[in-house]
Amino acid sequence: MRNRSAVVRFSLLLLVYAVVMAVYVWYTSPNSVPAAYKGTEADPAAFFTQSQLTDSEMLNAARNWIFFLSGPWEWFIYIALLSGGLARYWRDALERRRLPVYVRFPLFVLLVDAAAFILYLPLRILGYGMSKTYGITTQPISGWIRDKLVAFGIGYVTALAVSAVAFWLISRGGRWWLKLWLLSVPFTLFMMYVQPVVIDPVYNHFSRLSDPQLEGKILELAAKADIPADRVYEVNMSAKTNAMNAYVNGIGSSLRIVLWDTTLKRLNEKEILLVMAHEMGHYRMHHLEWSAAGAVGSSLVVILIGRWLYVRALRKWGEGWGIRSVSDMAALPLLLLLLSVMSFASLPLSNLVSRSAESSADAYAMKLTGSAEGSVSMTQKMAVASLSDVNPPLLVRLFRDTHPNDLERIIAARKFEETHE
Repeated sequence: MRNRSAVVRFSLLLLVYAVVMAVYVWYTSPNSVPAAYKGTEADPAAFFTQSQLTDSEMLNAARNWIFFLSGPWEWFIYIALLSGGLARYWRDALERRRLPVYVRFPLFVLLVDAAAFILYLPLRILGYGMSKTYGITTQPISGWIRDKLVAFGIGYVTALAVSAVAFWLISRGGRWWLKLWLLSVPFTLFMMYVQPVVIDPVYNHFSRLSDPQLEGKILELAAKADIPADRVYEVNMSAKTNAMNAYVNGIGSSLRIVLWDTTLKRLNEKEILLVMAHEMGHYRMHHLEWSAAGAVGSSLVVILIGRWLYVRALRKWGEGWGIRSVSDMAALPLLLLLLSVMSFASLPLSNLVSRSAESSADAYAMKLTGSAEGSVSMTQKMAVASLSDVNPPLLVRLFRDTHPNDLERIIAARKFEETHE
């Protein structure tokens, strides 16, 4: 009874939180800029139509609400599995069938993962529906479902591997947290290596840049930046979205500079070269290596804090949840809950680091090309394509923004021009 009341209490808290966040995202004035920038090229009214401004206001309010609800919604799922008794029931049911542990554990992880996937699905559907309604997403529902099922499969295999190792180490006692962290280092680097060459192609089709002349100019730019690149990758995203993007990922020989085909179709040559120079900036300033080092370092912090919280949570609530020991598989939802909470709480710091890196890459791009020409128009076009909020409110900036906002990028481009005239 006490466990059920905990679920009810958290449900009420979640409802109140959802209402409060709905009020916040609605009344924080999307696309509002300081008075000094009203009527300038940084003012969205200068490059959005009135219809686009209205759509941006509605869409960003919905996007932000879904984002801020997503973390607590996930926490509720894990709390419900623990307090509602499902985790304990699944473990006991598998044990009654006298299955060996190497069969029981994968099945248990599958049940937890499937429950979380299904219960989280309403938010995913809402997000897809909003993007589809406002013309950001072009992907048909069949393709969207396929991608989500593929993501579920990859996520399950990853979760099974990580949780199996974690519970095995915990069961052996001693400094299991240190051993877990040491094993996480090669695993993190391995995942960063295989992401662009194994995982990404499962979702999208990659090919060499379709415009040889443009690729030649991009490679000339890479040579100027002392980057040993021999090709630029194009990814077919127009079947899924109208948004534009480019990125660099991977480490070592798996590193790839990737340009979305939507970016290729909608930006002119100078704008595309700026985008590519930005990605080269990440390479030249070793942002990927720093990202890997940050992931390794932060994993140690997460494991240390998580261990402390895990042990104390089990002491206080473990008996009521039917968890027999620290290595009981029924504790998996608790571990996932703690990881989710710590991940959400760390967003302001990780996003701050990311925005700093992105600002540095922006500055590098303008320095490499010797001009900020095209930077303002590129930012404006990308904002219109995704109906983004040019100047998002504080909480959105802290918890969501991994890049400088559009207002900051336009201001930075004009400052570069003023100092390099």
